[in-house]
Amino acid sequence: MKLSTILLTGILALGAISIASAKSYDIVLSSPSKAGNLQLKAGEYRLTISGNKVVFTDVETTKSYTTDVKVENTTAKFDDTRVDSAQEGGAAVIKDIQLGGSKTQIDF
Repeated sequence: MKLSTILLTGILALGAISIASAKSYDIVLSSPSKAGNLQLKAGEYRLTISGNKVVFTDVETTKSYTTDVKVENTTAKFDDTRVDSAQEGGAAVIKDIQLGGSKTQIDF
């Protein structure tokens, strides 16, 4: 009985650690923008990476949107989270996002 309690406690602790290590990043889009196959309205989003997918969660509505990305690890750490976009056909298209405090860049 004692061994099963210790085992269950260990499993719960590992689950909590993996959830805590899932880092999120806050970004603000000043205009409607296309990210991969998503069309996002202007506003504040919390983004998390899960494998080769990124999840944008609208802070105001808590609705989530997921798209495929290419995750790159660079040699230098980024100081701030930065969204690089370009105007294409009159619309903002996100090219990549550099994640502040990490060496991770996500490309769309």
